[in-house]
Amino acid sequence: MNLSVDINGVKLENPVMTASGTFGYAAEYKDLVNLNELGGIIVKGLSLEPSTGNPSPRVVETACGLLNAVGLENVGVKAFIRDKLPFLKTLKPPVFVNIYGKKIEEYGELAAILNTLDAIAGIEVNISCPNVTAGGAAFGVDPVAAEKVVRQVRQCTSKHVMVKLSPNVTDIVEIAKAVEGAGADSISLINTLTGLAIDSETFKPMLANVTGGLSGPAIKPIALRMVWQVAKNIKIPVIGVGGITTATDALEFIIAGATAVQVGTAVLIDPDCLKKIIKGISSFLNRKGFKSIGEIRGCLETA
Repeated sequence: MNLSVDINGVKLENPVMTASGTFGYAAEYKDLVNLNELGGIIVKGLSLEPSTGNPSPRVVETACGLLNAVGLENVGVKAFIRDKLPFLKTLKPPVFVNIYGKKIEEYGELAAILNTLDAIAGIEVNISCPNVTAGGAAFGVDPVAAEKVVRQVRQCTSKHVMVKLSPNVTDIVEIAKAVEGAGADSISLINTLTGLAIDSETFKPMLANVTGGLSGPAIKPIALRMVWQVAKNIKIPVIGVGGITTATDALEFIIAGATAVQVGTAVLIDPDCLKKIIKGISSFLNRKGFKSIGEIRGCLETA
């Protein structure tokens, strides 16, 4: 069975990738997951300087999901290259580095640094971060700001540029078209939805940050709808992410038009789910008589 996919020049042996934020720098899972069986690995969000993230408590379970306000804690790009990259170099799947900044220039600086690293296949640009020079609104909620970030990254790297879109917008297609026009090679969606959890006994938020990002099965229908909308309206590949826990979930995203998928929150519950999803996709294709994953991509019948 041919499970391989091509994301605008980056070949994956299968369409199952890890999502940024829940997989650390991959080494954390080396005793739990056969990393070389994965289609691709995306490490957690990286910034120019180290970040301690938000204060605790910063993770809360919700009905069918997880609310987090970790705040993009990371070691910074220098420590990443020194301490994390040597292990990532030993892995077979393509490695993508998720990057974020509070200013457009920071995205460009990170992209330029990562462009020199042969072990990195591409960059995933997180535009759900606050633009400190524009009042704190996220880059990803404004098509003009999103375009500027992606254009800056594109000018600073020859590597694959994947852009992760925020769902907290009125028109996801407008944002997708803007980043495609700015030079994105692919789009991943969706990032988390902004949510709130309250402790009724104390009358206080359950997260120290008050609000956080909702992920997990609860957001899957929203993610699926947005992937379907975007895939119909752009020419570059779409990577579906949001609430995928089973092979059936992954297949739904591919049928909606996704070239590949990312698995995030489910890995925290069952790291073995990655292997199960890959095997499940293969079994489904075999049962249906398909020879490759591409035969079912975008085949949703709505009429």
